[in-house]
Amino acid sequence: MKKHTVSHPGVIESEAIAAIKQWSWPLEHTSDLEPLMKRIGNARIVMLGEASHGTHEYYAWRARITQQLIREKGFKIIAVEGDWPDCYRINRYIKQYEKSGTNAIDLLRSFNRWPTWMWANWEMVALIEWLYEFNRPQPAHKKAGFYGLDVYSLWESMEAILDYLRKTDPLALTAAEEALHCFEPYRQEEGRSYARAAQMVPELCQTEVVELLKTIRQKMPSYNSDPENVFNAEQNALVTVHAEQYYRAMVEGGPHSWNIRDRHMAETLNRLLEFHGPDSKLIVWAHNTHIGDARATDMSADGMLNLGELARLDHGEEGVVLVGFGSYKGQVIAGRNWGAPMQKMDMPEARKDSWEDLLHRSGPSDKLILTEDLRQDTFIENHFDHRAIGVVYRPAYEPYSNYVPTLLPLRYDAFLFINQTNALYPLHISPDGHQIPETYPFGV
Repeated sequence: MKKHTVSHPGVIESEAIAAIKQWSWPLEHTSDLEPLMKRIGNARIVMLGEASHGTHEYYAWRARITQQLIREKGFKIIAVEGDWPDCYRINRYIKQYEKSGTNAIDLLRSFNRWPTWMWANWEMVALIEWLYEFNRPQPAHKKAGFYGLDVYSLWESMEAILDYLRKTDPLALTAAEEALHCFEPYRQEEGRSYARAAQMVPELCQTEVVELLKTIRQKMPSYNSDPENVFNAEQNALVTVHAEQYYRAMVEGGPHSWNIRDRHMAETLNRLLEFHGPDSKLIVWAHNTHIGDARATDMSADGMLNLGELARLDHGEEGVVLVGFGSYKGQVIAGRNWGAPMQKMDMPEARKDSWEDLLHRSGPSDKLILTEDLRQDTFIENHFDHRAIGVVYRPAYEPYSNYVPTLLPLRYDAFLFINQTNALYPLHISPDGHQIPETYPFGV
């Protein structure tokens, strides 16, 4: 998508600020979400974004919205930017399956893949325990579920398959063991060693994982266990196929590996909806870069697509509501490099003339915007920068990076702006005085 230049920035800014003042709703209490609930209406898919993976308010407001969607609109599927095996353990716990754990804290402490804080945090403890209590009186078909959309868990998914087949189909173990044996030499470095080896042998383990998926799909009718366990086994097999493709594509650079990842997310989303039936409704938790329509950014010009775009194409814009998040300044949990220790970092004031700056200058308060109100020439002909912070963050580079040129009214259907944010509360760091933070149990 071409980025239009702004010929008279002062005029454009004043028009933008005036429109934001006119069309924004105050955002302080859960009751202030009512305009958003009306906008969601009968949509089947609601995607809740975040501008970082380490901000308390994003998790807290997403939890409030999620609880309201479950209670009032019959949503029963939560699908997040997390690994399938880890998230499926949460699913088993909140549905009170046998031997599924005794509390959310112990469950989340087992999340050991970096960045651990992304899901192992006190905000998630509160939501998971709320889901557990909500599900307690519900019949099986009305219990809310929790699932992972991501593609990183190649080895964890393969080990889950092996464990499942040992119990249900020892004769099918051969295909799984052959696939695992092929990958075993490359287990270190989260797939990077496999990616380097694949430069020399492009189809290194591709045959093995495809055969594994084929075997499991052929055998599915003979598996007489809990149907969700069967779905879980097939999904783990699908993860191994797509993870192998993802790690192989890493060496190429460019958009290819990104697109493999988001296509996997979209396929998993569609599989979850199909599995849960024609009346099922699904909530996504993922970064803005995944849920905000890529066509309204410069991502599209770079050959990148994303989950929000694919969902709109698959389910129609009337069936999907995309909700973005952002903030002007505050603190955030992140690492300075991939795999580095997590830190609480100061997030500086937003870049001048960015969306976050314009929202702040329209009044330094938290706001909800329904973006259809902003679909006027000022906003759909001019890209404004929109901040995006990942798990790796270096605040000193803020003026030169971390922004995506965005047509906000086309990228999202709604936007929650938090003027000043606080850092997430990671579970692996003891809170002050070894006490649970005062935010727990948020929303229970």
